[in-house]
Amino acid sequence: MGAYTIRELENLSGIKAHTIRIWEKRFGLIAPQRTSTNIRTYCDTELKKLLNISILNRNGVKISKIARMSSDEMVQQVNRFSLDITNSESQIESLTVAMIDLDEYRFEQVLSRSIIQLGFEDAVVRTLYPFFVRIGVMWQTGSIIPAQEHFISNLVKQKFYAAIDGLISSEKTSTHRFIFFLPEGEMHEIGLLFLCYLAKKRGHRTLYLGQSVPQTDILEVARKSHVDFLVTAAVTTFGGQNRAGLIQGLAALFTNKTIFLYGSPSLLQPGEIPSNVQLISSPSEFLQAMEATTHSSVPA
Repeated sequence: MGAYTIRELENLSGIKAHTIRIWEKRFGLIAPQRTSTNIRTYCDTELKKLLNISILNRNGVKISKIARMSSDEMVQQVNRFSLDITNSESQIESLTVAMIDLDEYRFEQVLSRSIIQLGFEDAVVRTLYPFFVRIGVMWQTGSIIPAQEHFISNLVKQKFYAAIDGLISSEKTSTHRFIFFLPEGEMHEIGLLFLCYLAKKRGHRTLYLGQSVPQTDILEVARKSHVDFLVTAAVTTFGGQNRAGLIQGLAALFTNKTIFLYGSPSLLQPGEIPSNVQLISSPSEFLQAMEATTHSSVPA
């Protein structure tokens, strides 16, 4: 399926292009195809093999020894290193191979071991978050198809739902109520689910509305539930809607509420951010902003 240039292979594997060429010529580890203009291209098989080679080499296995390994021997060694929770880069590469292969068993094996050993929150920060950064690069370069992205997203969302359900809800009157939602046209909810988990874990009351929620519904739910804070996220362009206009519309509907907007720092220009909207670009920023804001406000 994939057809990668050597520069794309470098970005996805972390191995320099000149090193890849040396491994090709000296050891025959990977075998690119060539276009009619003599440009190297690499398929999924070559990408997976290079990711496995990267795991082995980073863990001290010499290239000359890797070149003598059979495919089965290489996979056995890689699986051993991928289950080492102290080796997050190897875990990320192993998850990437599992995504390309649509290998649910391997993905579950690596991720579950990380969660068991590190705890859910640290596993997300150390393993899943950088893994999804890599997926973003692959998506931008056309290196994965929607089916692969949906396959991984659904597996990960199952983990988030289970983790959120496993938290004991706080009944303290001192806690705040957060509503989590994605605006109409926005479907990428994994980041929002993690923010919901972080808020609930810290004792706040959470109401998760999910993907593509109309503004009128958000307003009605907020009125009925006595919301203190709203949390939303932006990955796409909200189905073609004007992003700044949509956020400003939400801010105008909830002038006396703080809205946390999770997304890239370049999401909005400084002049487009209303005074009651806080733009956050990472889970750690959300924790800091949530702590500072909730400590200075009285729950509804």
